[in-house]
Amino acid sequence: MPEKGMEIEPPPGGLELEFEILLSGNALEFLVELVSNFQQEVDTILAQRSARKAHLDLSGELPGFSDDTAHIRNDPTWRVRPAPARLRRRHVDIGDLAPCDTERFMRALRSPAQGIQVDFDDGNCPTYYNQIKGIYNVYRAVRNQFHDTPPVSKAPVLMLRPRAWNMVEHNMMVNGKEVPGPLFDFGLLMFHNGKLLFENNSGPFFYLSKVESYLEARLWSKIFLWTEQRLGLPPGSTKATVLIENILATFEMEEILYELREHSAGLNCGIWDYSASFVNKFGHRAAFLLPDRSKYVNMEKRFLRSYMDLLVQTCHRRGALATGGMAALLLPREKDGALYRSVLAAVTRSKLLEINAGVDVSGLFQMRSRGENQLLELREDVAVTPADLLSVPAGGVTLYGLKYNVAVGVLFIEAWLQGRGHFFYKGQVEDSATAEISRSQVWQWIRHLVTLEDDGRAVTRALVRSLTTEVLAELEDERRGHTPRERRTLLTSARMFLEVVQKSDFPEFLTTYLNLDHTFLSSQGRHADQQEEGGVLKHRL
Repeated sequence: MPEKGMEIEPPPGGLELEFEILLSGNALEFLVELVSNFQQEVDTILAQRSARKAHLDLSGELPGFSDDTAHIRNDPTWRVRPAPARLRRRHVDIGDLAPCDTERFMRALRSPAQGIQVDFDDGNCPTYYNQIKGIYNVYRAVRNQFHDTPPVSKAPVLMLRPRAWNMVEHNMMVNGKEVPGPLFDFGLLMFHNGKLLFENNSGPFFYLSKVESYLEARLWSKIFLWTEQRLGLPPGSTKATVLIENILATFEMEEILYELREHSAGLNCGIWDYSASFVNKFGHRAAFLLPDRSKYVNMEKRFLRSYMDLLVQTCHRRGALATGGMAALLLPREKDGALYRSVLAAVTRSKLLEINAGVDVSGLFQMRSRGENQLLELREDVAVTPADLLSVPAGGVTLYGLKYNVAVGVLFIEAWLQGRGHFFYKGQVEDSATAEISRSQVWQWIRHLVTLEDDGRAVTRALVRSLTTEVLAELEDERRGHTPRERRTLLTSARMFLEVVQKSDFPEFLTTYLNLDHTFLSSQGRHADQQEEGGVLKHRL
């Protein structure tokens, strides 16, 4: 019987069995309780985000370290609870892996990596089909139901990444409202797997995306405690790494750790979502004009290096692990060529920069450290100021960078309309993080009529439209033999991209914008039909 005040859509085509197992009566009862208990607080934090952004816009103020929470930062005595053994020696994670891709998920489970970022957020397209399929694949992995994969206690540790607060689950309503996407994901993952992961000393461990303030961390702490009590787990058994992907959160890292001190698995630093947050919060200000990311933005720049140094110092001061970002470059198959050596050198340089900063989870870790981690590297040499964190790098805009951003934005939307959360382009993995920075930069460059370094032309709507047409022509030429439907999807994607970058007001998240768009919503049924026709059910081993 359906729960009172709850509505849920029928299962996606081909996933009737998976749906029946995941959305059982007891699971639905748990989800309804979870959502009913925390929906109002979710609404409150989203309203607080909007109010904070409006205040920054109207006042012209800049963020800083708050006097209201100085007592937390100035108290040297508190620490986060020590991380479980399986998290303390995790030098290599496989990043942004959408678990709905069964074959890829199985390969990751067999890999020698220490961790897998099981991604329902940036690297995943949240169609109904993908969410049910992905959660069910985690269910199977935890129960060792995949052929020729190690048990969960021996496999790479599963770092489960639910959707961020800005996303909703359209296919379930509680008390007349669509449920928050992260509660849908977290609730089902915990209900079915929390106890088994804990009993196998393998979790439950989470990544928390796009947290903007310590109040949001406090809400997650409440959710963890409520869930642990409801499921009979010891308090503090759930651990979470917070992704610091927003400039505002950088000024509250100690407070975020403090709020999650019983549940913290540390903090994570990246590059593209974080850089995009500058445009999100200050993009209309000429002083925060972000230069071409393909030429002038990298982790060695002052604003990003300061952010990474402060994150490591904050984590280690409080006994928490610091983790680095994903290496997006793809190694060519031909290992003897110059391109292979060039890509490997670029990745090595990036990862050694993180390790030398004190990061605990990063590739090539053993080249610089013999221990489990670098928690004893307290980075007392670091003294980061607000000016360091807010210093926009010098540089201009190139035609190549503009065109590349256009291509990434268009291709990401195309991927979403086809039910995919990531794609490969020019030797790199692209996902919502790179799509966010790409469309953010194009919007900001149009807004400020930036001139190109190459020929002095202004970046206008007309120029961006012209370059979009060029990108479409190049893609069409590369894709000879594609069907009329695929060509229509690409054209629709280009139109949606132009719509986003030409808006007067900056859409806060591209994924939110797409998730609420009729074109994307109507494409979900076609995606599910294609999956069923393509034999997705063959993976039931």
